[in-house]
Amino acid sequence: MEFAGSKLALFVGDKLVTLLRDDLPNIAFADHWDLPGGFAEAGETPEACALRETFEEVGAVLRAEQLCLQACYPRPVGTVAFFAAHLPADAARGLRLGDEGQRMALMTAEAFITHTRAVPHLQDWLAAYLRGRSPTAMR
Repeated sequence: MEFAGSKLALFVGDKLVTLLRDDLPNIAFADHWDLPGGFAEAGETPEACALRETFEEVGAVLRAEQLCLQACYPRPVGTVAFFAAHLPADAARGLRLGDEGQRMALMTAEAFITHTRAVPHLQDWLAAYLRGRSPTAMR
């Protein structure tokens, strides 16, 4: 299956960067909490897609070596790469909402995983990532 895009579980301190999707009838998971990421541009690698989308959506500037590939998941649109990255808590000062989405919020991973209006497959992907990490690695 062809590469379609990337998603990023971006932790700032012990919080997860989340975005409330626009409430539009023509988009999937409208008015749901999402993670940074999206569709790849022509010729873009999974890492480059994750970096560009994260900058566009929340203003975070990351380097490819800060990304940790967790898995590649088949989706109806194509394969989506799922990454995780961790920044210190003070990086929250540099975050800002881009042109898409209603708002940005920092929430605990547990709050995202259990939220009734979070994108369901991202809840599963995040939970799988957290199961593979030791409790001390979340600090």
